[in-house]
Amino acid sequence: MRDKIRAMVMSNLNIFSSEVEFSDDDNIFRKGFVDSLFAVQLIAYLEQEFGIRVTNKDLNINNFHSVNKMVSFVERKRQEDGGGEESNR
Repeated sequence: MRDKIRAMVMSNLNIFSSEVEFSDDDNIFRKGFVDSLFAVQLIAYLEQEFGIRVTNKDLNINNFHSVNKMVSFVERKRQEDGGGEESNR
């Protein structure tokens, strides 16, 4: 799951340099790597790829600002939603 989320973030960076590096704990919004349009794409990706539903109460930047936060969020949602299976895509 972590690798899929990280790959999605990497493929949508606003920085056009092959040398951009960030840790799984870095705040990708604060660093300027992604923008608000990416946030919409990210939510759609997480819902589709991991079979979760992001509700209005989930729309908190703290759930999405780093790879590790996204992984924790998806794991929590999958437990709340009955342990959905990860997509094999």
